[in-house]
Amino acid sequence: MKTKKSQKLYSKAIKIMPGGVNSPVRAFKAVGGNPIFISKAKGSKIYDVDGNIFIDYVLSWGPLILGHAPKEIVKALKKAVEKGTSYGAPTKLEIELAELVKKAFPSMEKIRMVNSGTEATMSAIRVARGFTGRAKVIKFEGCYHGHVDGLLVAAGSGGETFGIPDSLGVPKTYASETIVLPFNDKEALKSTIEKNWRDIACVIVEPVVGNMGCILPKEDFLEILRAETQKYGIVLIFDEVMTGFRVSFGGAQSYYGITPDLTCLGKVIGGGLPVGAYGGKKEIMQMVAPDGGVYQAGTLSGNPLAMTAGIETLKILKKGSTYKKLEEIMRALEEGLKDAAKRADVKVKFYRAGTMFCTYFTETEVIDAKTARTADLEKYKKFFWKMLEKGIYLAPSQFEAGFISLSHSKKDIEKTVQAAYNTFKEL
Repeated sequence: MKTKKSQKLYSKAIKIMPGGVNSPVRAFKAVGGNPIFISKAKGSKIYDVDGNIFIDYVLSWGPLILGHAPKEIVKALKKAVEKGTSYGAPTKLEIELAELVKKAFPSMEKIRMVNSGTEATMSAIRVARGFTGRAKVIKFEGCYHGHVDGLLVAAGSGGETFGIPDSLGVPKTYASETIVLPFNDKEALKSTIEKNWRDIACVIVEPVVGNMGCILPKEDFLEILRAETQKYGIVLIFDEVMTGFRVSFGGAQSYYGITPDLTCLGKVIGGGLPVGAYGGKKEIMQMVAPDGGVYQAGTLSGNPLAMTAGIETLKILKKGSTYKKLEEIMRALEEGLKDAAKRADVKVKFYRAGTMFCTYFTETEVIDAKTARTADLEKYKKFFWKMLEKGIYLAPSQFEAGFISLSHSKKDIEKTVQAAYNTFKEL
């Protein structure tokens, strides 16, 4: 694999950007070595500056469910950009995308468009606090909700631990308003809410955790979470930035049959452009300015390019055959990878929810952050680089989900499975 041009670009980038990147995971610190620089992408493939071609299972960390540069999106964007890139004023496009989102997520009775998943979660929590008049937030260890100060916290030694900052620059007093619990721990959840409910504004959760790999909820975990929050008047926020339109067309809430009070979306609804959204019950969303006293704003929110890409993406996803095809692609990859590991006698745990997946190098059943950490990180490093050399681009971290798209072909899956089998044998 040629890397000369990527290495040269990285040596320039590291002089002018922290770590040489604009988002930490891109720096390849978790797998060692330096990142490759991408020059273009099309369909299921990405092409780097050295001429290497890779089958892409990162897909810009999830949004590209149709694949790279689908013709429908490109055509629509070309028309849209000629009309202007941003107005800072209302457009018909905002209404059209919001209506499409609401049809897929009926729980989002009112919707506010923003520019990122981080903005969506930050705003949803502010609204929940304004609505309840309470301050504290419960989150779960291993769930990432963007770089919001109060959510950049890690769990302490016990299950019912008030947050401590997981980043410099976050005051302890601010982070202390966050309570961190283990994902899938029903007893810790119940006891914590019972003791602290008068102070708890909301519980925010990734219904399927996508930032510790891919961790599924236990059979009744989400049901208990919904029941407990309703019992004590606590706002339940589903962070479906990653799972929205990935787990199913209606997200994890549709798949598992749980209705949250607020939902946060991003990724897919921008069709590859920067976008986010939050929404939910009318009585809660009416707290948002200009209707209510919870202030949130954004000059580029609902910009015409992101709205156009989102509209075209959701129109394609609405078609009856789309999710059937996505399921066929995902099932072929799942069965192929499991079989490859078995034939090579390598112990792994494979999990998937809809079109997102993860392979852990562990024999332990992964149900939370603690069990995810039993994965052999050194083995994953070797796996990552060997797969990259064979033309397969996976997430440069054991603790990130992978994704498939409508553009992944039977040939792509077969090549990936063969590469995995050969790599497993080498390991």
